[in-house]
Amino acid sequence: MMRRRELLLGMAGLAWTTPASAQQPDAALRLTLGTATPGGSFPAFGRALIAAVHEVDPGLVVEPRITKGSTENLRLLKSAQLDLALVQGEYAYEALSSQSSDGVGLTVVAPIDASPGMFVVPASSLIQNVQDLRGHAVALGTRGSGFTIMGRTVLQGSGIDPGHDITPVLLDDAGDGATQVLDGRAAALWGASLGWPGFKTLADVPGGARFFGPAPEAIPKILALRASMRRLTVPARSFPGQDAAIETVGSWSFILARPGLDTGSVTRLVRAIDRGRNTLARLYPQGRESDPRNLVSNVPTTWLHPATAAYLREIGSVPE
Repeated sequence: MMRRRELLLGMAGLAWTTPASAQQPDAALRLTLGTATPGGSFPAFGRALIAAVHEVDPGLVVEPRITKGSTENLRLLKSAQLDLALVQGEYAYEALSSQSSDGVGLTVVAPIDASPGMFVVPASSLIQNVQDLRGHAVALGTRGSGFTIMGRTVLQGSGIDPGHDITPVLLDDAGDGATQVLDGRAAALWGASLGWPGFKTLADVPGGARFFGPAPEAIPKILALRASMRRLTVPARSFPGQDAAIETVGSWSFILARPGLDTGSVTRLVRAIDRGRNTLARLYPQGRESDPRNLVSNVPTTWLHPATAAYLREIGSVPE
């Protein structure tokens, strides 16, 4: 069984090879990367990724493109207007699971991180938990973000109708959410990922902030709503004033490739990401989670780009 899968993956890799795969390691290579609106975690991760890749492979240039987030990134990938894009878990799972199995669709190149979702309020707020959000304005994120879908799912699994029990606030830019909480237009902000700038902004203001996830009894109900969701823990002291660990839910986000992106380019990128993980972790709080090995337990093998699958085989991490 293992030999058959390896043979098939090897043949797939050959099918994707183009003249670009014959480039020398120090040859110039440019790849475009779709991120998201300013102020969110995707642009922050993108900056860290570009710096880490450049440090280990200066000839590999990753050019960031500001987009409206995961939904637009998927559209731009499918139309080959981007080589790569950052896509949040909910959207990635939906897009990849609905594809045909002809081997020419979107593929997973590397993981970004596991993004634990949380609500955050000023420390002085009377809001203590998800049920206290009823009747309040809650900034859920931008219209094109998978984090917004995740927030709605958390509310629904907690027995709250996000369209009626709260006043949902959808943002044009992810960075506006923290501002709206600070000026009183929103009582709470939903977000995900320990590296999310909105979390850091509110945690660092005078007086601090309070973070919380869904109630323990709501977590199984939330997980049952979406296959992409995972039970996650935010370690204690991840943010100033956060003395205890927070049990919550979230999902993995991924770097996806456009259909037909050649094997040589992806091999070089994945190798650079793996070699640059220490720099990525230094520049982005969850950068160590971008280890390609984390794909093994979080992505079906059939979703991987052939070059990524080959690299995992090379380092002994292909799942049985």
